[in-house]
Amino acid sequence: MSKIALIGVPIDLGAGRRGVDMGPSAMRYTGLQPRLAALGHTVRDLGNLHAPMIETGAAPGSDLRLRYLEPIADLCLALADAVSACVAGGELPLILGGDHSLAIGSVAGSARSRTLGLIWIDAHADFNTAETTPSGNIHGMSLAALSGRGHPRLTGLAGRIPAIRPEQIALVAARDIDPLEREALRGSGIHTFTMHEIDRRGMASVMEQAIAAISRDTDGYHVSFDLDVLDPREAPGVGTPVLGGISYREAHLAMEMLAQAGGIRSLDLVEVNPILDVHNATAELAVEMALSALGKRIL
Repeated sequence: MSKIALIGVPIDLGAGRRGVDMGPSAMRYTGLQPRLAALGHTVRDLGNLHAPMIETGAAPGSDLRLRYLEPIADLCLALADAVSACVAGGELPLILGGDHSLAIGSVAGSARSRTLGLIWIDAHADFNTAETTPSGNIHGMSLAALSGRGHPRLTGLAGRIPAIRPEQIALVAARDIDPLEREALRGSGIHTFTMHEIDRRGMASVMEQAIAAISRDTDGYHVSFDLDVLDPREAPGVGTPVLGGISYREAHLAMEMLAQAGGIRSLDLVEVNPILDVHNATAELAVEMALSALGKRIL
């Protein structure tokens, strides 16, 4: 059993739609902490990091290709420091988002003192940079930054560049990739498993290959789970829904396999948007994913 540290990151500056800043509260509302404790874990809730808000003066900056760069970079640095401190104390950080820009900090902090692999479970590649982005939203640049591509305020938070070597990253269940992202991914060295592979081969086969690929020469792996990877019929409360996502059971299977492989060192759950949700269903799904990743089994 693990010592788990919960960290809320109520940020929505990296996204194109408002509301994901309420994601941490929605997940806590489901009873996350006692449900983790029921699995035998020791859980410490560190509350929320202070996140800047548009209403309190956060400004997008002059470069609209990198909207809200400075406040996002500052928050990601604070998150990286918090996660690194938890790791040093022998805790497994569980980060509650918030938009996916936060992973620049969570992954970098977890990787500061060790060599990690990275499983990125997402409908999107998040592999844009300022030169390729169609929106300027930094939540679409997180994976690029962690692999060493992008603005220097985003790429160096692990104390080295890249935070994670591309060949130790697996992108799973992508189905909405921008044209220039597609070109960059093809030459990146990242192991990319689209919905096409899952449809043809099944989730179990894809996850076996992904886990094997990112476990070579690493001290475990970070799991970054974006709720929009699920089909919108399963997870309506996300800001960038895309039809044709993975099913409820495929998502659980992926997390169960990661748990059984035994390499999870840190985890984030992102893009839960309560404003767009129905009866908190998406937050409940997020928490169920965390429970499966941290040891809950059917039998």
